[in-house]
Formats: sequence, structure tokens, C-alpha cells
Amino acid sequence: MPLAVEKLQLAYQNKVVVSDLSVAFPENKITALIGPNGCGKSTVLKSLARLLKPKAGRVDMDGRDVWRQSAREYAKLLAFLPQQHIVPEGISVKELIAYGRSPYLNLWGKLGEEDGRLVEEAMAATHTGELAEQLVSNLSGGQQQRVFLAMTLAQDTGYVLLDEPTTYLDLNRQAELMVMMRRLQRQGKTVITVLHDLNQACRYCDYLVVLKNGKLMAEGTPDNVMTVDLLKEVFDLNVEIHRDPVSGTPMFILQNEGLQKAV
Repeated sequence: MPLAVEKLQLAYQNKVVVSDLSVAFPENKITALIGPNGCGKSTVLKSLARLLKPKAGRVDMDGRDVWRQSAREYAKLLAFLPQQHIVPEGISVKELIAYGRSPYLNLWGKLGEEDGRLVEEAMAATHTGELAEQLVSNLSGGQQQRVFLAMTLAQDTGYVLLDEPTTYLDLNRQAELMVMMRRLQRQGKTVITVLHDLNQACRYCDYLVVLKNGKLMAEGTPDNVMTVDLLKEVFDLNVEIHRDPVSGTPMFILQNEGLQKAV
């Protein structure tokens, strides 16, 4: 059974952010959570990662409430790249990436041969090898994002959660990230991500979950979900939908009045 939420309600103190949400995230697919700012996308990811306990409802993996599993065991099943990072002082890039292997370390906390291999693979996938000996705190925002992404990959879990992973990345690195997500999916992993670029979401993701005001508005493949009416209702956008000439997926262009409104 996939990772799923059932009648989920999430809140910060007494403010409900997500209510009555039920979604089963397809296995071995790339799913994007999309919707306006403040609709609950990142909050849902936090609940999947066991960083925010539900006010009501449940989060299940393989039919088992994730809160009944130990944090260490769950960290072997699911890795999470948050939207914001706490950058530790005095730690090198390679040391930070190696933290991704923490759930697997023995009592002595030493990396084994397999751990070292996975750290090296994560650095190669994120092009952070040349930064290995530098201090993380001395890096640019985009470089730090790639380092934390490498730490997430080094965890080597079946589920990979990415909250706005393109933050701080230039266009070239964004494209590399999207290709890397597809590579993870082909390796049998399930990727769940928050994206703001709708064209990226449609081109690179297999499944979309659309939220507004903490409620599910639509879910399904990009072809089935993305319509002119939905984009108007959820984002208040007037768009034309065309086919991406390369991928054949839906591609959105703002109509003139939408451009004037944006300005």
C-alpha cells in the first residue's frame, strides 16, 4: 500500500491549515503538490515526514500509522528536504552529506563501506564533489541547497520528499534537479515534491495534487487535472493551454489580461 493520508486535519496551535484531506500518493511516481501560497502544501509534507502531528485523521505507510513507528526506522523509509535549512557552523560539505547515513550507523557511529559509497553517489548526483572540503556556512544559497539535497539522497530511502527544491537554484540546476527526480523514480523510488512552476510540474511529474485553502481541489495526471477552469478557480489565472512541443504535456501561457493583472 502507498503512503496515504486519510481525513487529515493539520493545524498550527489553533489555526487549522489543512482539513479533511484524503490522498493516496502513487508508488514509484513523481507527485507534485501545487496550489497558491498558504494553501497547505508544505504543511502536508511536514505531516508525511512526521514533523507535524495531525490534529485529526492519520498518515499511513503500508497501512500502518507512521506515528506508531520509531523515528529511526521511519528515517530508513522516508527522507525529507525541507524548505528552509539550519546551516551548522564549522562543518564541511562532505560531513553534512554523511549525516544522511545517520539512521543506519552502528553504536560507534562510523561510516561503513556502503555508507561511503552512497555519500559519494549523492555528491556526484548533485555536483557537490568539488565542494566536499568547504564549510557549508561559506557557500551560496544555491550551493547549500544542493548540499542539503545530497544529504537527503544519501539517506537512500524508498520515499523522497522535496519541499520547493528549486529554491535558490539557477535554471541549469533546476533542470538537473528535475532530471534527477526522474532518475530516482526509475530506480523505484517515490518522489513527492512541492512546486510552484506549473509548467515544470506538468512536464516532469506523473501525478498532481491541487490544494486551495487546505482542501483538495483535484488530483490525477497533468492531462486529466489541468484545465482552464481549474486554473481560474485555484490561482485566479486566465490562461491558454497548449502542448509542450518537447514533452507533449500541458503548457500554460497567460492571456493578455492575465499579464496586465500580474503587472
